[in-house]
Amino acid sequence: MTAQVRGLHARVLDTLGPAITGGDYPPGSVLRMDELSKEFEVSRSVMREAVRVLESMHLVESRRRVGVTVLPAPEWNVYDPQVIRWRLAGADRPRQLRSLTVLRSAVEPAAAGLAATHATAEQCATLTECAIGMVANSRGRQLEGYLLHDIEFHRTILRASGNEMFARLGDVVAEVLTGRTHHQVMFEDPDPAAVTLHVKVAEAVRERDAARAEQLTREITLGALEELDVLAP
Repeated sequence: MTAQVRGLHARVLDTLGPAITGGDYPPGSVLRMDELSKEFEVSRSVMREAVRVLESMHLVESRRRVGVTVLPAPEWNVYDPQVIRWRLAGADRPRQLRSLTVLRSAVEPAAAGLAATHATAEQCATLTECAIGMVANSRGRQLEGYLLHDIEFHRTILRASGNEMFARLGDVVAEVLTGRTHHQVMFEDPDPAAVTLHVKVAEAVRERDAARAEQLTREITLGALEELDVLAP
């Protein structure tokens, strides 16, 4: 695929994906390939490739002589990072953020407890570095810098758990954290209490204190839910 074709393909997905997840095309809507090609001013081959991607996400189903049918939300691959990104860009953002944060509150404390048992010395060092980076970027509206360290911190916790299912949720958590920042569902500076909790989690993992690591991480996720009550009710 050439750079030009990739650009066209991305443009179609970045328009059609959010339109579907945002409800512009209700479930059961039938999209015609010829009409889509004309609408987006792309070839049928580019359009077919974009539809294949949407099919892999279970957003649509393509049938010969029928067309491309939009599937209902319960059939979507809601763990796909791109689907998460599109949904967070839509009007349903508050409910989506809450749903994802509840998922985090169920998974991340358990992962942190396991990380205190299984984390390597390198992973412990990474957590400490990330926590220091979060502290350094926690003042002066440095949310983008803070976000980079925050994402790596939580990815490391999930990987360090030693559970491959938890580890695969790293991209999901990254999209949640990114969505909160880019859609202004964050205070201008992170909550100091949350920043301190991340430092303490890194310490608990390094000290192999599983119960403390789990409890502190639970406090982080509950704090994130409380923030949503204020910023995205």
